[in-house]
Amino acid sequence: MPHITTADGAQIFYKDWGSGQPVLFSHGWPLNGDAWDVEMKLVADHGFRAIAHDRRGHGRSSQTWSGHDMDTYAADLAALVEALDLRDLVLVGHSTGGGEVVRYAARHGGDRVAKVVTAGAVPPVMVKSDSNPEGTPLEVFDGIRAGVLADRSGFYQELSAAFFGTNREGSTISQGQRDQFWRQGMQVGLAAAYDCVKAFSETDFTSDLQALTVPTFIAHGDDDQIVPIAAAALKSADLVPDATLKVYPGAPHGIAGPYQAAFDADLLAFIRG
Repeated sequence: MPHITTADGAQIFYKDWGSGQPVLFSHGWPLNGDAWDVEMKLVADHGFRAIAHDRRGHGRSSQTWSGHDMDTYAADLAALVEALDLRDLVLVGHSTGGGEVVRYAARHGGDRVAKVVTAGAVPPVMVKSDSNPEGTPLEVFDGIRAGVLADRSGFYQELSAAFFGTNREGSTISQGQRDQFWRQGMQVGLAAAYDCVKAFSETDFTSDLQALTVPTFIAHGDDDQIVPIAAAALKSADLVPDATLKVYPGAPHGIAGPYQAAFDADLLAFIRG
């Protein structure tokens, strides 16, 4: 399996499909690069080179003890981009991956990055504070950490309902899709699963968003129960100089079902345009 080695020796797994302008996908917590398979095939079928990695500690990458923070995640992404010498790059990130690609683009991307896409992304900052009253209380993230430690298998099974919105009337998401979420979650090392909660919830990406100089497409469902839109996309769109915001009515956090079909059409149109 293809891997690159980071400066601290971590092995980062990646998939590389097709040829053409590169489109690099970054996954959410607690998933891995397989979460983007449909979109990877879509863009590769339309003449692009699709690449997705497993974040350190996740999937097929090294289960490192340290480095589960956004600065290291962005540095790992930079190592992958440089190893593959990717240029004219389109970055696509979901949830935690949205924070990762924004930080990479702002601090490492330079002239390699052509466009940025985020979906259900965590920026500018998730946790509630005096300066971010719309955010999610810290106690919620403490609960996630406690669930991961106590019974992560059961916790991921339960979390998949809010992730995909199957707790909403009319949901068309299958049990198989929820099982896939659980399967990927169970591949995460415990240290990575636990520490990444702080990384995605407490990192402030305000200055990274303001530093973006390329066209940026910000997608978000207005029924996102994991990353509520009021503290995320609605604020991010005001911070990015060249941002296009698309709100998907009734869409959950996970990109699946009718939401996936609509997002994929918009994604392809944006990267082509």
